[in-house]
Amino acid sequence: MRSSTAKVVVVFAAEGEMTPFLRDYMTQNITGIQWVASEAWVTASAFSGREYYPYLGGTIGFGIKKGQISRLGDFLQTVNPKRYPENVLVHELWESLYGCSPFLSSVNQMPPCSGQETLFEHNSAYMNTSSPRVAYNVYKAVYAIAHSLHNLLLCQPGRGPFQNNSCAQSNNIHPWQLQHYLQEVNFQIAGEEVDFDAKGDSVPYYDIINWQRGPEGNIEFVNVGLFDGTKAVGEELLIQEDGIKWAGHQSEVPVSVCSASCLPGFRKAVRRGEPICCFDCVPCDSGKISNQTNSVDCTICPEDFWSNNDRTACISKKVEYLTFDSLGIALTVMSVVGACFTLAVCGVFFCHRHTAIVRVNNSELSFFILFALTLCFLCSLLFIGKPTYWSCMLRHTAFSITFSLCISCILGKTLVVLAAFTATRPGHNIMKWLGPKQQRTIISSCTLVQVVICTAWLIDAPPSPSRNTQYEHSKIILECSVGSSLAFWCVLGYIGLQACLCFVLAFLARKLPGNFNEAKFITFSMLIFCAVWLAFIPAYISSPGNYADAVESFAILASSFGLLFCLFAPKSYIILLKPEKNTKQHLMGKENK
Repeated sequence: MRSSTAKVVVVFAAEGEMTPFLRDYMTQNITGIQWVASEAWVTASAFSGREYYPYLGGTIGFGIKKGQISRLGDFLQTVNPKRYPENVLVHELWESLYGCSPFLSSVNQMPPCSGQETLFEHNSAYMNTSSPRVAYNVYKAVYAIAHSLHNLLLCQPGRGPFQNNSCAQSNNIHPWQLQHYLQEVNFQIAGEEVDFDAKGDSVPYYDIINWQRGPEGNIEFVNVGLFDGTKAVGEELLIQEDGIKWAGHQSEVPVSVCSASCLPGFRKAVRRGEPICCFDCVPCDSGKISNQTNSVDCTICPEDFWSNNDRTACISKKVEYLTFDSLGIALTVMSVVGACFTLAVCGVFFCHRHTAIVRVNNSELSFFILFALTLCFLCSLLFIGKPTYWSCMLRHTAFSITFSLCISCILGKTLVVLAAFTATRPGHNIMKWLGPKQQRTIISSCTLVQVVICTAWLIDAPPSPSRNTQYEHSKIILECSVGSSLAFWCVLGYIGLQACLCFVLAFLARKLPGNFNEAKFITFSMLIFCAVWLAFIPAYISSPGNYADAVESFAILASSFGLLFCLFAPKSYIILLKPEKNTKQHLMGKENK
């Protein structure tokens, strides 16, 4: 007890067993212990001396309820050996109180009593009948037996409770017969109801006793509460907490625990090799909660819920998608600005459609490319906002068809440039095979292939909204699943095939004569286009949900800006700032020097 960290000790012992233990305890001079006593010694007057208070002060426990026994004091005054010569208990009492023997034949060799000794004159503790406890219990027990015997003797033959409605015979009463009546007895004594339940237990009444310092430094047994078994469950215990004095004359409840209670949000983890009351408090993992004190385990939140920061409650998961936040607004601005630039270039070309640079570079294909680029810029807007069934199908198919249209137009322009310079050689008349009708046929055919792929994609396994809860368990990421991965990569692969073909043809025509070689700009634009989409593939695969949409939208915008500036910035520069160079002779490199 000296080395233990426990500060509260519960003792089930009798008064005689406590005496030698307390003697050793006081010799060791151990203090600061809060005692919880059983009813056997919680009212023991032997420990009420002032020398016990430093060690036992603050003791609390359940005591047998005290009561009033009428005329007990008057009866005790009449007790003496002459009146009860055969009562051994009276003889022992006299020997204990007066140190004398009522009879000369005492085996203890005590001097004989004078016969004038009385309990009243001695003023012994045995005369204190103001609040008997054990005696009051005996008093009730005697009355219970008396009532049982009374009911047993009043039994009428043929109406008894035993076999064949028989009664107990008064000259031959068996204990089990008396017990039957005892369990059914019900009477009141001193205002208290006495009866027994089916198990033979009486209604429990206990006083809660607290050992406090008396005026002279001794110990007083103060009643600070009551346990009433007749009350409803949870209301039996009534305690006057303000009236309790704990060990060390403290008013605060003492704490004696190996480990403090685990608050909500934590669980108990028992320490190996230590008592079960010794444990560590471990925080619940993410997605688990505990909303009670000293929880043994944490509860997993439902699928659409996640634990709060304190791990005490499940809250709805945050739903995320590419919305009009800072990232979404930036992409929207870029998309609108790109579309406006494209329309501005289209306006410049339309106003100068009769000039040499526009006519030499095939104005019809240039307008087709500008139209396709405008759609490409606007396609990125489809990736912003909450995914729906229709938006998911539209966003992938729209950008793939518009880009295929754009690259098909550039491919047609590349073929025209290559054919135009080849046709200047003797014996070559290839331009008759690349007239306006043939150009439109090439563009339509190349775009139609992409349309067929997209149609098959939408019929077989179209893109659809999905809820991604695996990447970040605390969030629900709304995204568009591609449906068929094969179709998705076929769409991108076809655009890549067109771009590579266009790049190869333009690269072959890069050294053709002329001051303004369109093939050089097509080569550079395809180089940028391929670089953007090659970088897009690993970035798209490694990005989740709304970030994947942002990466795809950024790739669309970056490649569209690359095509716009590489193909049309040099022409716009000449049209607006260098009109003197906007002549056929200058473009063909045949002007007079």
